[in-house]
Amino acid sequence: MLLSTIDWIIILAFFILTLGIGLWAGKKSNNNSEDFFLGSRKMPWWLLGVSMVATTFSADTPNLVTDIVRGNGVAGNWAWWAFLLTGMLTVFIYARLWRRSGISTDLEFYELRYSGKEAAFLRAFRALYLGVFFNVLIMATVILAGIKIGAVMLQLEALQTVLIISVITVIYSAVGGFKGVVYTDFIQFIIAMAGMIWAAIYVVQMPEIGGLSALISHENVQDKLSFIPDFNNHNAVLTLLIIPLAVQWWSVWYPGAEPGGGGYIAQRMLSAKDEKSAVYATLFFNIAHYALRPWPWILIALASLIVFPQLENLKSAFPYISDDLIKNDLAFSAMLTYLPAGLAGLVIAALIAALMSTISTHLNWGSSYVVYDFYKRFIDPSASEKKLVMIGRYSTVVLMILSAVLALTLSNALQAFNILLQIGAGTGLLFILRWFWWRINASAEIVAMIVSFGVAVVLQIFVGDSLPDHVKLLTGVGITTLSWVATAFLTKPTDKDVLYRFVNLIRPYSFGWKKIIAEGKAEGKITSGSDNTGSLPGDIVNMFLGCVLVYSLLFGTGSLIYGHTQYFILGMVVSVISASGIWYILQKRTI
Repeated sequence: MLLSTIDWIIILAFFILTLGIGLWAGKKSNNNSEDFFLGSRKMPWWLLGVSMVATTFSADTPNLVTDIVRGNGVAGNWAWWAFLLTGMLTVFIYARLWRRSGISTDLEFYELRYSGKEAAFLRAFRALYLGVFFNVLIMATVILAGIKIGAVMLQLEALQTVLIISVITVIYSAVGGFKGVVYTDFIQFIIAMAGMIWAAIYVVQMPEIGGLSALISHENVQDKLSFIPDFNNHNAVLTLLIIPLAVQWWSVWYPGAEPGGGGYIAQRMLSAKDEKSAVYATLFFNIAHYALRPWPWILIALASLIVFPQLENLKSAFPYISDDLIKNDLAFSAMLTYLPAGLAGLVIAALIAALMSTISTHLNWGSSYVVYDFYKRFIDPSASEKKLVMIGRYSTVVLMILSAVLALTLSNALQAFNILLQIGAGTGLLFILRWFWWRINASAEIVAMIVSFGVAVVLQIFVGDSLPDHVKLLTGVGITTLSWVATAFLTKPTDKDVLYRFVNLIRPYSFGWKKIIAEGKAEGKITSGSDNTGSLPGDIVNMFLGCVLVYSLLFGTGSLIYGHTQYFILGMVVSVISASGIWYILQKRTI
C-alpha cells in the first residue's frame, strides 16, 4: 500500500495535534500527584465517558472483532457483548460507591475495606501484578495490532512500528498526565469513529463487494449474519451465548469490564466531579462502547470474507509478512489497503489514535498503581508531590518499554483475549460481593488471585488445546470460586473497626451488612443513615433496563443494515421506552 502526500500530511497533522495537546496539558499537571493521576477530581462526565470509550476503542479491538466474525460469525461477539451486564452493574450500583470512597486508586480500596498485613500485602502485590505484569500484557496486545497495521499498510518491520508507537505515546503520556490522556482521548475518539465509519462505507461500496445488499446476500457471508448462534448447533449456543451470559460476565475479571468496576474505569469514576457525574460517565461509555461502535468493524470483517475468504488468500496477498502473523485478525488491516488517497491517511490516523488512546490510558493507570499503591505506600510515605509526579513519569517510560518488548512475541488478538479471560476466571464474583458481604476478607482475595492464576498456568502449559477454551474457563471459575468462598469462611474476618469505618464512609447496601450495622450502632460506632445508600431493587431494575436499551440499539442498528426496517423500528421503540424508565427511576432516587 503506497500512501500519497495527502495521506502523510493527515498522519503528520494528527501526531502534531496529539503532542500539542499533551504538552499543553503537561503545564497543568505538574502541581501534584492528584492532578497528574486524577485531574484534581474535577472532570466532567461527558469527557470521562468519551475517554472510557476511546480507551476501549483500541487498535486491537477491530482485529479481535474481525477474528471473531470470520470464525464464528456476528453471533461470536457475545464473547464480549455479554460484558454489558457487568458494565450496567457498575453504572447503577458501583459508580456512586467508588466516587464516594474518595480514594486515589481502586487498589487503595483494599486497606479501606480490609485489615491487617494481608490487606497491605494485597495492595502492594496487586500494584505490581496489575499495574506492571497484567498491564504490560494488555498493552502488548494493543501494540501487536499496531505491528500488523504497520506491516500491512506501511510495510514497516515490527521493530520499526514498536519504536514509533512507543516514543510518541510515552512523550505525551509522561508529560501531560491524566488530563493529557483524557483531552487527547476526546480528539482521538472523534478521529477514530469518523475514520472507521467512512472506511466501512467505502469498503462496502468497493466493486469486489458490490454494495450492502450484495454483501449481505453473498454466499460467504450469509451464514455469518445471525445475531445469535444457530440453536441447532448446541456447541455454538453453549460456548458463544449461554456461557458468556450465564457465567462469564460475573465470574471473569477483564480490563474495562471488571465486575464491580475497577482499573481505568474506576480511575475515571474517581476523577469525576461528583457521584452523579460518575454514573453518567459510565452510562455513556456503555452505550457508546456496545451499541454505537461495533458495526463499522463488523461490516469490514464481513467484507473480508469475500475478498480474503481463506488464510491462504491473505498469505498470497502479503507474502512479505511472517507466517506467524497470518491469522484471521490480519484481514481487517488487509481490507484497509484498498482505501483511496486521503481516506487511507485518515483511517491510519484513526487506528493510530485508537492505539495511542488505549496505551496512554494504561500507562497513566498503571503508573498510578506504582506511585500510590507501591512507592508512596511502602517505599517513601513522606515523598513530596513533585517527587511522586517524577516517579510517575519514570514508571510510564518503563511500562512502555516492557510492553513493546512483549508485543514482539505475540501472534494474534484472540489468543491474548482468551489468556486474559482465563487468568481472571473465578475472581469476578468476589469483586461484586465484597461491597455487599462483610465476611469477605483480604485472605479470600489473595487466594482467588493465586488460584485463578495457578489454574490458568496449569491449563495453558499442561492441558493446552486438549480441552476447549470454554471448558478451561468453567474449570477456572469453579475451582477459584470454591477456593475463595471456603477461605472467607475459614479465616479470620476483617477487624470490626475497619468494617465500621467502611460502612460510615461508603454507606453500602444493607444486604449482607446487617450484622455489622446492628453491632456498630449498638456500640455507637456507626452513625444514623450510614446503612442507606438507595434502593437496591430500583438500581437492579435500571441495570436491566440499561441492558435492554443497549441491546435494542445494537440489534436495531444491525437490522437496519440487514434491510429489516420493521425490526429497526421495534428496536428504537424499545430503546426509547427503556431510556425513559431509567430516567424516571434516576429522578426519583434521592441518594
